[in-house]
Amino acid sequence: MEYTLVFLPLIGAILSGFFGRYIGDRNSEIITSLLVSISALLSFIIFKEVALNNYENNLVILSWINSGMLEVNWSIKIDAVSSVMLVVVCLISALVHIYSIGYMSHDPHKTRFMAYLSLFTFAMLMLVTSDNFLQLFFGWEGVGLCSYFLIGFWFKKDAANAAAIKAFLVNRVGDFGFALGIFLIFYLFGTVNYNEVFSQIPQSVNKEISFIGITVKAIDLICILLFLGAMGKSAQFLLHTWLPDAMEGPTPVSALIHAATMVTAGVFLVVRCSPIFEYSQLALNIICIVGMTTAFFAATVAIVQNDIKKIIAYSTCSQLGYMFFAAGVGAYNVAMFHLFTHAFFKALLFLGSGSVIHSFKDEQDIRNMGGVWKKLPYTWTLMIIGTLALTGFPFLSGYYSKDAIIEFAYLKGNGFTTLAAYIGIFTALLTAIYSWRLIFKTFHGNYENKKLKIETMHESPYVMLIPLAILAIGSVFAGFFFKEIFIGQSKDYFWADSIKFLLPLSSDHPPYWIIYLTPIVVVLSIPISYYLFVTNKNITKWLADENKPLYNFLLNKWYFDELYDYIFVGPSKKIGTFFWKSIDIKTIDRFGPDGISKLIKKLSNKAVKFQSGYIYQYAFIMLLGFSAFLTYLIVT
Repeated sequence: MEYTLVFLPLIGAILSGFFGRYIGDRNSEIITSLLVSISALLSFIIFKEVALNNYENNLVILSWINSGMLEVNWSIKIDAVSSVMLVVVCLISALVHIYSIGYMSHDPHKTRFMAYLSLFTFAMLMLVTSDNFLQLFFGWEGVGLCSYFLIGFWFKKDAANAAAIKAFLVNRVGDFGFALGIFLIFYLFGTVNYNEVFSQIPQSVNKEISFIGITVKAIDLICILLFLGAMGKSAQFLLHTWLPDAMEGPTPVSALIHAATMVTAGVFLVVRCSPIFEYSQLALNIICIVGMTTAFFAATVAIVQNDIKKIIAYSTCSQLGYMFFAAGVGAYNVAMFHLFTHAFFKALLFLGSGSVIHSFKDEQDIRNMGGVWKKLPYTWTLMIIGTLALTGFPFLSGYYSKDAIIEFAYLKGNGFTTLAAYIGIFTALLTAIYSWRLIFKTFHGNYENKKLKIETMHESPYVMLIPLAILAIGSVFAGFFFKEIFIGQSKDYFWADSIKFLLPLSSDHPPYWIIYLTPIVVVLSIPISYYLFVTNKNITKWLADENKPLYNFLLNKWYFDELYDYIFVGPSKKIGTFFWKSIDIKTIDRFGPDGISKLIKKLSNKAVKFQSGYIYQYAFIMLLGFSAFLTYLIVT
């Protein structure tokens, strides 16, 4: 069953990618969607076995590398952590495949697109089922490569190409740290297999490593390097700039990559490596600080953006921040719980935004929308559900996981975690405001589009709406039904040894104001947002005009792109241009290929003159050659 689950998406990718022209667009769509859907059903079966029977397995596919001390198998590891990821990856991927049948119906390259989606799914499954760091890294890089293909799918658009390259390069920064972390693990422990590494950690807590005169604890350095990889993949503060630009790809790509799978790989890495991170309080503090900073930063930027997909992208970035500071306070199970619930409502919002864009003929600016909720009743209803879940409205999925993060952060009780809890509450307010701003500007108020008549607005086809409905069900009920096994009384049985807790999480009851404050803020944000963005729009305009520097600061995303262009991109281009013009063209080409070719051309032009047809000239040249040959024989 495990083999089938993992390899069916690969089979779909091969069939659609290599044989798509023979089997046709429709058959490619059906085959890839069907195979990934079967994987999704199998993932639920495995999850049920893990949840009810504490099922674990480690299937060796083949012996991959056997060189000296390095022994690596390609395996399929099944435990609580991987079973959760299997459900998330396979279910979201299956729904995205089905949704893409309608969304990409007018694209001439449907087979290639479906092949990329299936290949991405396989790479993600390879990542989450690994039992060693090397297989994890290959899956990690496979996901990065597929994201490059998918983000730049519309490669004739300059913006899409630029976004794909940006995502690829920024992730390489984090991946370099990740690779160094794996090298250090092998150097210290002589293995890259999870169980063998984790078993040696308690005895290696005090090990130190020196480099260029600096001595640090080996565990701290390993954790920081691993987290650097997680920062890149999960778009955390300082390595976040690729995520909003990645919205240049088709909307199904945004839902698959940037809602539930690729960007959560960093969270998965930290949780999987909890037996290491538990012994490094420094790394956990860094994770907590970076997570809460990301949550706050992304929320402040999202509140002023006008591109519907970029608002949701920054929302993703913010929610990933919540997951990381949950992991930073040691609540790894809570981080996984939010990862699980977030997959449903964020994929719902991305695919819902795709339905809106589809109806508006590729328009993405919410300022050019409005007043269409009666024209798009199903999309409107489903996006309302996703928004309620995202904001943490009572008793929807986001309510259970987000509140749990804030409560556990508060109960942890040190300075970092308490601050994270307060920032988490304030960020929840910002999340609610920008989420309802998106809804009200998109669906309510006056119709603002000058290019399309409102009469032309129509709902998306059922092949796009059915995946939204399934995700809406998860957005409503996932938190309630799965809270018990993720963070409730059954958590110890469910997680077993897949997550390491050096110290048990606090079982104290948080203050009532912590429990009720966030839901109250979330509920009150709805009428406040309606008043600000529908009833009296002049207030927001006045606030923007009165605080122009702050507004521009947020609108320009804290000027990180400009800052990186100034520090890294600009100087790199100047250095590259110098080497190109001065070293390559003026030096290497001039005295190398170009110089040699010019010399040969010059000599050949001279030699041509001897090809006159006169016998006496040929005889003279033969005489010179013969004389030179005799001279050589005499001399030698």
